[in-house]
Amino acid sequence: MTLLEFFTHNSGELGELVLEHLFLVVVSTGIAVLIGVPLGILLTRKPGLSKPILGFANIMQTVPSLALFGFLIPLNLYLFNVKIVGGIGARTAIVALVLYSLLPIIRNTYTAISNIDPALREAARGMGMSSLERLRQVEIPLAVPVIMAGVRIAVVINIGITAIATYIGAGGLGAFISRGISQTDSRQLITGAIAVSLLAIVADYLLLWLQHRLTPVGIRTQRPWTRRRGLVRTAPA
Repeated sequence: MTLLEFFTHNSGELGELVLEHLFLVVVSTGIAVLIGVPLGILLTRKPGLSKPILGFANIMQTVPSLALFGFLIPLNLYLFNVKIVGGIGARTAIVALVLYSLLPIIRNTYTAISNIDPALREAARGMGMSSLERLRQVEIPLAVPVIMAGVRIAVVINIGITAIATYIGAGGLGAFISRGISQTDSRQLITGAIAVSLLAIVADYLLLWLQHRLTPVGIRTQRPWTRRRGLVRTAPA
C-alpha cells in the first residue's frame, strides 16, 4: 500500500485525530490567554513581579515535554472538588500545554503595553480617561498585533508538543507517529508528521488573518502575511 493509498484508507481516523489534536490545542491556548494576558498587564503595573513570573515561564519552556508530562501524571490536584491534573489523559496534557504557552503570551503582552508611546498615555490622561479606560481604549488596541503574535507562537508550539501527548493517552495526531515508530511503519510516521506540520501552518495563517482583523485600522499593514514572525513584534508607526 502506497502512502497515498494509506492516507485515503485511513482518512476517517485521521479526521478524528485532527479534531482531538485541535481540541487539546484550542482549550490549552484559550486557558493560557486567559492567564497570560492579565499577567502581562499586571507586570506593566507591578514591574517588580516581572522577574519571578517571567522566570517561571522561562523555566517551563526549558523542561522537556515528556519530562513535564511524567512529572504531572502522579500529581493529583483538585479545584472545587474537580480534578484538574493527575493521571493519564487529556486533562494532564492540557495543563502541560498551558504551562508551555505562558511565556510568549505573557512576554508579548508585557512588552507590547510597556513600549506604547508615553505621549499617547498622557494624551488619554489629559482627556480625562481613568487608568482602566486608558487600558481598554488605548493600550490594549495598540498592543493587539504584538499580543496576537505571542498567541500565534503559543499555538504553533502547542501543535508540536501535542503530538507527544499521545504517549500519556491524550490522543491527537501523535498516535500515527507513535505507531509508526513502534511498528517501523514509515507510512504512519510520515502521515502523522505531515498532518501536524500542515495543521501548524494553517493555524498560523488563520491567526495571522485574525491578528490583522483585530488590529485597529490606523496601524494595520497592507499585507501582514509578508512580515517576518518573531517572539516580539512592534506595531508599525
